[in-house]
Amino acid sequence: MTTVPTGAADQSPGEIMAREIAEQPAVLQRVLDEGLPAIREVAAEITRRRPRFVLLTARGTSDNAAYYAKYLIEVLLGLPTGLTSMSTATAYGARPDLTDVLSITVSQSGGSPDLVAYTETAKAAGALTLAVTNVAGSPVNRASELSLDVLAGPEKALPATKTYTAELLTLYLLIDAVRGGDGTATKALPEQAAAILDRHDEVANLAERYRFASRLVITSRGYGYPTAREAALKVMETSYLPAHAFSGADLLHGPLAMVDNVSPVIAIASEGAGGKALEPVLDRLRERGADLVVVGSQAHVEGASAGFVLPSGVAEEVAPVLEILPLQRLAYEVTMARGLNPDAPRALAKVTETK
Repeated sequence: MTTVPTGAADQSPGEIMAREIAEQPAVLQRVLDEGLPAIREVAAEITRRRPRFVLLTARGTSDNAAYYAKYLIEVLLGLPTGLTSMSTATAYGARPDLTDVLSITVSQSGGSPDLVAYTETAKAAGALTLAVTNVAGSPVNRASELSLDVLAGPEKALPATKTYTAELLTLYLLIDAVRGGDGTATKALPEQAAAILDRHDEVANLAERYRFASRLVITSRGYGYPTAREAALKVMETSYLPAHAFSGADLLHGPLAMVDNVSPVIAIASEGAGGKALEPVLDRLRERGADLVVVGSQAHVEGASAGFVLPSGVAEEVAPVLEILPLQRLAYEVTMARGLNPDAPRALAKVTETK
């Protein structure tokens, strides 16, 4: 049975998701204007505590935001970072020594029982715990020593859009503040996001390629890989089109065999080291005759079947905030073209009660 968001019965199909996608420039600006004092306060406490390792705990869309944070922490802070397997604690009762570990739980709702349980376990095991959520005072917040509100506002569509980009920006600003940065690389993001979202006709044209597709491969490397994962999730949960996300390196280690001259592939290839590392993968995809669409820099788009050019000069570590926007809209357009309602995908609920 499909869970319909509150008020969705009075809305046209897709109206809520489209509205929340469009809200993202304002949400990003709110994080920059209102969120920074709390972010800097938390960053100061993390710096004071000097963690030796970082653990990230999340599910679903927030898991992809956590994956992005993993890249940031390892690259910008030089700290080893892992994604938790919550069942080690919740199902198997493992109690690792987490002394001097920073444990960050990322969640839109902060209400999933396994997230709460693992956060409580981490705190009891000696970790400094931080909740990054969109619900101040959620169970995860209450279980954590520190907390940050991503300030996205109520999200009514079941597919998360504005909470995802708000999580990305909040996590970047936090990690940048820990390294002593002032967030300069993020200042233009709201304006750039608005310009990208104004190009909805381009995305609608791209969506026609996938209206009757039976599967989709999405790939990237580096900071773009979490974007590939989130884009695949958005496509699957809204249009029910099987979408497989691969690191470009992993794609070459076997899955490339399923790509042929009728296979649709989306690659995220922005400026920077990740886009450069993806270039051999793009060459192999072209050799196989894949229908290759690139979201990224002008140089990478030029060699593809089609693409969506992102703004130039954006720091690679903040580019994921912009990369996901046309892909969220693509998921919406494909879903609408298939006659489905992206606001209320079947079998989904806003708070997933995993244990």
